[in-house]
Amino acid sequence: MQTDPRSAATCLIFTLLLSLSSSSPLPSTPPTVCIIGSGIGGSSVAHFLRRYTTSNPHNVTVGQIRIFERNGHVGGRMATVTIAGETFEAGGSILHPKNYHALEFAKLLNLTVKNPPSSSKCLSLGIWNGDKFLFETFWTNSGYSIVRRFFSLANSVKMFLRYGRSLLRMSHLVEDTLGRFLKYYEAFESRPVFESVEEMLKWAGLYDLTAETLEEELLRAGLSPLLIQELITVITRINYGQSVSISGLAGTVSLAGSGGGLWSIEGGNWQMAAGLINQSNIVLHLNEEIKSLSNNAGLYELNSSSGGSYTCHVAVIATPLDEVNLKFTPSVSVPKRKLQHTFATFVRGCLNPDFFGLRRVSDIPELIGTTETSRVPFSSIGTLKQHNEEDMTYKVFSRQPLSEDLLDEIFRVRNETIRINWAAYPQYHAPERFAPLVLDQSHLYYVNAFENAASTMETSAVSAENVARLIISRLSSHSLSFTSDLKSLDNHKQQLHSDL
Repeated sequence: MQTDPRSAATCLIFTLLLSLSSSSPLPSTPPTVCIIGSGIGGSSVAHFLRRYTTSNPHNVTVGQIRIFERNGHVGGRMATVTIAGETFEAGGSILHPKNYHALEFAKLLNLTVKNPPSSSKCLSLGIWNGDKFLFETFWTNSGYSIVRRFFSLANSVKMFLRYGRSLLRMSHLVEDTLGRFLKYYEAFESRPVFESVEEMLKWAGLYDLTAETLEEELLRAGLSPLLIQELITVITRINYGQSVSISGLAGTVSLAGSGGGLWSIEGGNWQMAAGLINQSNIVLHLNEEIKSLSNNAGLYELNSSSGGSYTCHVAVIATPLDEVNLKFTPSVSVPKRKLQHTFATFVRGCLNPDFFGLRRVSDIPELIGTTETSRVPFSSIGTLKQHNEEDMTYKVFSRQPLSEDLLDEIFRVRNETIRINWAAYPQYHAPERFAPLVLDQSHLYYVNAFENAASTMETSAVSAENVARLIISRLSSHSLSFTSDLKSLDNHKQQLHSDL
């Protein structure tokens, strides 16, 4: 969402009543699970499997869980970068106040929540079209809250004068969509187990938003073309690297990610995945890429690039299949899609005011958003930290890698440059087509099928939670009812992974 609005998540006690949805009997020993991918999706599946099978009257349990990660660290698309001794988010960076799973993870794992820099001062925003700034906000770095409130009010008035009542319609649209999304946190007795993404979306009243573009949705809601072409385009280019032609649900989720109360984990959001893995009593395989997966007489055989071979009763794919070289036997069918690559370029130095037609560095907005035009070579430039007036750390998003010559035009000084190419999220096209959550007739599951609806850390956790319930339901040979408390962790001491 790389996100969703406002009060902290309360401690939820869920009662699960799962009806029989598969005739497959439980193995004579607790079924083993193999998970490919250690990001928020894979780690959440492991977490929810352990939580939901810890205590139940039918003694349904899950045996050994293995997680395979092709890189040398966990976290998937959550990662950090260090510049001049300071750490910044390089992947999924912000979370919404109503990302209830992420809030629970942070609480369970005793992680420190931090607010973005904009919470302590009024940051400046400029919308640039390649030739000039079409709109700029007022800004201040005053430490006095009354001054910040004044500037915030002044910016609200300035934006209203430019975009009018469309701002209120946009807010209403986002709140309505978030209200529907919150159905995924309802108690189990009122929330079924979903066997497809389509079923999941239709139940929450969100499916129709995936059948039209964001622009179509916004125009139908009465938003002005000016607001869509400027502010909303800026938001979708920053959050998804795409224009307002993306599908409506993904676009609305993107708008929610631009609201207030956003947060992240001190030291890096990847710690959520690491903590869930630590608490879930799993066997972790780092630097081990799975190259083939076959179903042999009801058991899945996984073979890795390092020569390892593993068998399990349940296999979970928790990484996008679009750009991995994974051979399935028998083959599986998923709709073809392309991933949107976001090139994140971190620069320690100083922007060139001449590039933006300005006189001084201090005239450059701290967040530069851009409109959809070929004249703009990047999606956004954000100031991560100001060390002094001529020394700052910036984060630049672009759809294509930025050449050295172009960076030298944009920046007057570059002391350090770090480049990261993220296969960040799907390229959204309405109407969306969805891969199956169950890739075969047995127990091969695909968490990332939900990404074609919207791709955020929280939507990955929501999909993972449903997949965990689906696994338990389809493994069970009888009706299953048990209570799980998401606030408490297992009391027994577990071996933690020092390599995380």
